[in-house]
Amino acid sequence: MVFFYTTVDESFIVYCGRDKHENEELIKYGWDEDVWFHVDKLSSAHVYLRLKDGMTLEDIPEEVLTDCAQLVKYNSIEGNKQNNVGIVYTMWSNLKKTGDMDVGQVGFHDQKGVKKITVAKRENEIVNRLNKTKREEFPKLADEKEKRLKEIQRRVHEQARQREREEKKLRDQQQAEKAARSYDRIHKEEDMTTNKEYEGDYNQYEEDFM
Repeated sequence: MVFFYTTVDESFIVYCGRDKHENEELIKYGWDEDVWFHVDKLSSAHVYLRLKDGMTLEDIPEEVLTDCAQLVKYNSIEGNKQNNVGIVYTMWSNLKKTGDMDVGQVGFHDQKGVKKITVAKRENEIVNRLNKTKREEFPKLADEKEKRLKEIQRRVHEQARQREREEKKLRDQQQAEKAARSYDRIHKEEDMTTNKEYEGDYNQYEEDFM
């Protein structure tokens, strides 16, 4: 089971697992566009925010970031009771999972890719709004990940084909321009030759006349 929420910006998808076992599935089948949130140094839910294509951590709207941070804090037994709670977040691709880690536990490939914010206190207005949008679903995470990878592959191939078309168009244009320049040069050379022949005939005529 996965819990889904709607943020203040309804175009974003936010979700989390019901328990640590489902967190394992989310860790395994996350998308490159997913941002992982967790309470720093305390136990909490793993909350994910799915970014739109082309977005980075720096592009997350402030109000959406606040929603995710409040949701993580609320879903931490210890963190929910405390003030000034640290929240860490990073791209899913930066999560590191090794065989010796406990269920639901993760590390990071690059600590520099981890950002941190502080939540001063729980904002009940935000938490209540998010909980009203909460819905339970049973997605087939493996199937969705496979479908996503195929879509990415299709886009990559289409972009490659588009580049090939553009490169061919540029080559054709360059060849046409080169051919036009060659034609102009030949035409000018022919004109110069014709003028010289005419000038020679004219001089011969003047000599014959004299």
